[in-house]
Amino acid sequence: MFTEKDLVQIAEKGLTPEKIETQIDNFKVEFPYINLYAPATPGNGLNSYTEEKVKELANYFDDNYKDYEILKFVPASGAASRMFKHLFEFRQSYNNTDKAIKKYNSDQSFNSVHYFFTNINKFAFYGQLKNLMANDGLELDNLISKYDFNPVLDYFITDKGMNYASFPKGLLLFHDYPDEPRTSVEEHLVEGANYSTDKDRISRVHLTVSPEHQNKFVKKVEGKKGKYEEKYAVNYRVDFSQQKPYTDIIAVTPENEPFRNNDGSLLFRPGGHGALIENLNDLKGEIVFVKNIDNIVPDRLRDTTYVYKKVIGGLLLKLQAQTFDYLDILDSGNATEDELNHILEFAKNDLMIFMPDAYEGYDEMEKIDFLYNKLNRPMRVCGMVKNEGEPGGGPFWVIDEDDNKSLQIVESSQMDMNNELQKEIVSKSTHFNPVDLVCGVKDFKGENFDLKDFIDPLTGFVSLKSQNGQSLKAQELPGLWNGAMADWITVFVEAPIITFNPVKTINDLLRLQHQPEA
Repeated sequence: MFTEKDLVQIAEKGLTPEKIETQIDNFKVEFPYINLYAPATPGNGLNSYTEEKVKELANYFDDNYKDYEILKFVPASGAASRMFKHLFEFRQSYNNTDKAIKKYNSDQSFNSVHYFFTNINKFAFYGQLKNLMANDGLELDNLISKYDFNPVLDYFITDKGMNYASFPKGLLLFHDYPDEPRTSVEEHLVEGANYSTDKDRISRVHLTVSPEHQNKFVKKVEGKKGKYEEKYAVNYRVDFSQQKPYTDIIAVTPENEPFRNNDGSLLFRPGGHGALIENLNDLKGEIVFVKNIDNIVPDRLRDTTYVYKKVIGGLLLKLQAQTFDYLDILDSGNATEDELNHILEFAKNDLMIFMPDAYEGYDEMEKIDFLYNKLNRPMRVCGMVKNEGEPGGGPFWVIDEDDNKSLQIVESSQMDMNNELQKEIVSKSTHFNPVDLVCGVKDFKGENFDLKDFIDPLTGFVSLKSQNGQSLKAQELPGLWNGAMADWITVFVEAPIITFNPVKTINDLLRLQHQPEA
């Protein structure tokens, strides 16, 4: 199947022919759908707290966080080009004729180009764009008033000006402030100062970035961190990593043969955000907060975010401390019957661990081994928001081939919507995954788990793509918060919808949640 040149290319990525053949086999058999058992809802796998309980957990975090190495992990390698899709399409067809102007005015919806230009002065980048054009003798507002939009777009999204379409989301100006606008990576530094610091006021932030953007990130962080260190009395330790080449996956033709570029080389594609489990596995923090680069709000709305970060953080610290105490007992090998019963109830009711009927028939050592293996795993507490029609994953009880149930974050691509029973289960779901989680990645002896031991390899994903006009099949690894964490202890907590404010298109920055004033 592979030529000598292929073998060299495969080796340069840190892969083996056997690994590539396994990837190709996955294309042939594809991945099974997740077998949903029930949605995780309040009272059935999803914790919903009173104001009093919220305050208690947040206070617990404040009282105990100094005892831990805390890290903020931000996947930030995504390009922003998809944010500007409607602007690119408009630029290609718009010619400033009466017909084109009429079409432009016909759609004034929130996601329209009309809405973009009508509200352009509300964007944080407006001043920079206006000044850049003025330096070349162009008056931005005058051009817009004359329906002459193309020069504005050229200066905004192409290398003629700001070149925003080639930037990663982390380096786009998101929010305006009286002193100066901030990029989203700056906003994450501000967040980090408020909930991911240690007893020495060191705030650790780790960003996963693409190779072509790392120097830009480094320059931006180095240029801005002093400002926030002074403002929040912290010292930042910001580092970066990239997806590892050996997490790339070969592309295949529709017939499942290796897809080749025009020069005959094999085509490899990134394995998706699931590849970042390798990056997370390399980190040495004890408690790791994970949040996407584009889910960020300005200062005026940040208090609720901070409270609920502390809620999920406080819950993790409490659950982990109790779990470690019980693991010490189990590790001794001589737990009493009373202790085993307490551990069993904690595992079922607090950690949401499913107990099979066979457990009651186990002898004492079998119960100890079973509970030890169930408790001695990485732990994550995930914030979930009420579903208001957003596409994507949510919290579910799933059932495996051995009839074991577990809590999982399931993406829509993993659901068999042609199965009426599965479709009905999805219809009853109430909450959505905003990617807002905190992870405990060390065991009760203080050693880092090898997170690769807890991946479900059967939860990858195959999609249809094209390259140079030719169809191909692409494969993604089990998602970072889906299959890559499938065998973790998982606890779900309801969080307010205000904690979820992603920016998928540039117009999303015009939502009230991203504006300086409501």
